Amino acid sequence: MTIKSFIIFCILIPVFAFQGKPLAAQPLRTIENTAFTNGENLTFRVYYHSAITGKVTAGEANLEVKKKSVTKNGRETYHIAKGAFNFFFKVDDKFESFIDEQALIPWYFTRRTREGGYKKDDEVSFHQNHGLAVSRNSVKRIPENTQDIMSVFYYARTLDIAGVKQGESFPLSFYLDDSLYTSKIVFLGRDQIVTELGKINCLKFKPMVLKGEVFNEPYPMELWITDDLNRLPVLVKSAVIVGSVKIELIGYEGLKNPFSSRVINGNKPASASKK
Repeated sequence: MTIKSFIIFCILIPVFAFQGKPLAAQPLRTIENTAFTNGENLTFRVYYHSAITGKVTAGEANLEVKKKSVTKNGRETYHIAKGAFNFFFKVDDKFESFIDEQALIPWYFTRRTREGGYKKDDEVSFHQNHGLAVSRNSVKRIPENTQDIMSVFYYARTLDIAGVKQGESFPLSFYLDDSLYTSKIVFLGRDQIVTELGKINCLKFKPMVLKGEVFNEPYPMELWITDDLNRLPVLVKSAVIVGSVKIELIGYEGLKNPFSSRVINGNKPASASKK
């Protein structure tokens, strides 16, 4: 059965009568987004370090908000695309999400994962009004305003953390591989770091991850985002089971706001484009 046939078969009946009961429509929220807009494009370099290899440039990753909005379910959406390739581990991943411009929730998500010998493809249609997620393999109930692995990142950039104190945390949930996961991010305070883009004033966080084949502890990662309206991720450092990984922002364009956290000539705001 093709994915199109599967969706038609699985949705037309469940959406209106899941388990024999009518599904009430869920109201959609409205989120004020001051962090990003159409045309934003971020480029990251991935470094790997171990006692055997030393520091190696492993690959690059790209996060792009396409310039044109796309209509899904009668609503305007941001078309988000992520691509990553890794010379060292033979990684070629592609993710896409269509995120409601007002509610900042996904309507459609696709992934194509190629990591060594591992392959994973999936498509998920989110029926946010009726609390359902339909993938290639399942139809599942979801809570209102459910995120996918990409939309949760963009939604998190819009959160108001003005009142968050050092050591406090907040939860973030997302849907992936037919399951709902809840992570937690701890705020570590303000910091100033030096990257390829120069000296940057940042907010520092410690995200919780899933323990498994890659991570052997729940908080192995440190994340720095710009202390300005853009909330750009500029640096991620993570200890993995063998060695460590660093992901650094090396290029950007199409920012919604001035890159004012970048320290230039006494903290003069940087331009909104650097590639």
